[in-house]
Amino acid sequence: MSFACFGALNCCKGKDSHSQQQPEEIATNNVRIFSYNSLTSATGNFHPSNRIGGGGFGVVYRGVLRDGTQVAVKCLSAESKQGKHEFMTEIQMISNIRHPNLVELIGCCIEGSNRILVYEYMENNSLATSLLGSKGKHIVMDWSTRAAICLGTATGLAFLHEEVEPPIVHRDIKASNILLDGNLKPKIGDFGLAKLFPDNVTHVTTRVAGTVGYLAPEYALLGQLTKKADVYSFGVLLLEIISGRSSSKAAFGVDLLVLVEWVWKLRKEERLMDLVDPEVNQYPEDEVMRFIKVALFCTQAAAHQRPTMKQVLEMLSKNVNLNEKALTEPGVYRSHTSQHFGGSSDETSSSQKKKGKQSVYSPATSIQFDSNQSVTQMLPR
Repeated sequence: MSFACFGALNCCKGKDSHSQQQPEEIATNNVRIFSYNSLTSATGNFHPSNRIGGGGFGVVYRGVLRDGTQVAVKCLSAESKQGKHEFMTEIQMISNIRHPNLVELIGCCIEGSNRILVYEYMENNSLATSLLGSKGKHIVMDWSTRAAICLGTATGLAFLHEEVEPPIVHRDIKASNILLDGNLKPKIGDFGLAKLFPDNVTHVTTRVAGTVGYLAPEYALLGQLTKKADVYSFGVLLLEIISGRSSSKAAFGVDLLVLVEWVWKLRKEERLMDLVDPEVNQYPEDEVMRFIKVALFCTQAAAHQRPTMKQVLEMLSKNVNLNEKALTEPGVYRSHTSQHFGGSSDETSSSQKKKGKQSVYSPATSIQFDSNQSVTQMLPR
C-alpha cells in the first residue's frame, strides 16, 4: 500500500453512474464486495483531506464504514488486464493470504470500470512517513522498536516466499510499503497486486516494477525477477531503519554515494557504527552490528550469494556468527533522472523524472537503457 505521491487525485470519482442502484456490500467467500456508493460515502466523496497516500497502483484514502470501522480505500489507477471474474479470482487469492505481518485485504469494488481495494487501516501510516518522513509526522523509535519492525517485516516476507503456494515475489519492498499499526507493529502492503496489471501499465516505465534505491541490479539490468530481488530490497530497508535515512532520497558523504555504497565504505573504514541514527541513544552494539552486516549480505551484487529470507530471519533473530570472509561488494542500480535529495515525505518511483547528481563508485559498469535512464552495477572485487 505504497503511500507515495503519484497518480490522479480524483481517480475514483464519477466512473459509474449506476452505483446508487447497487447494495452497500455483498459477500463472496471471504471477500466483501462493496458498492461504489458505499465507498464514496465512507471517504467523503474521496475528499482530498482523506487522502493518505498513493503509489503506482493508485491513490489511497482513509474511509469509515457505516459500522464505524476505519479502512484504507485504494483506487487502482490502471486498467486491469483481466475481466471481472479473473480479477475476483486474484483478489480472493490475495485475501486468503493471512499473516500478522501482512496488511489484510478486506474487500473490493468492481462496478463498471472501477477497481477499488479496501484494506485494514494502519494508524501510523508507513515507515516512509513515520520514520523517514517530515518532522510533523515523525515518530521517535528506540532500538527495540526498530529491531521489532525489522524482524516483523522479515517474518512477513519469509512467509510470502516460503509458505504461500505458489510463492509471492513482492517486487517493491520499500519503506512506504511497510505499514505500522497503532502499536508500531509492521505489516507488508501491496503484495500480489503486480499480477493484476499488464507490464506496460505498472508503476514504472521500464520493464521492471520497483523503486530506485531498492532495486536489485540483476532485476533492473536484465529483468530477472526472483525472491533474491526482494532480499536485496529488504537489505536496503534494514539500512534505512537503522540509519533513519531514506535510500531513495539522499546522497551520503562527499562522494554523494547511495546508501548501500556509503555503508560499504564505512565498513572498509571500520566505521559501521556511524550508520546508526543519532536519534537512537542506547542500543546493544553487537546486535546493531549484526543487523548491519545482515543487510550487507542481502545487498550483494550477485543474487546467488544473498541469503534466503528464511536465513535472514534466523540471522536477525539469533546471535549467530556471520562469515564475513564470504561477504562481497553490494550491487547498485541508479538512474540519471531518479536520484534526488530532500523533497516530500512521499516515496518516489523510478518512473518519475527528477534531476540529480550521479555518484560514481568504482569498479562499475554502466549500461544505457534509453535516453532517460542508465544503470550502474557495482561488481565484487
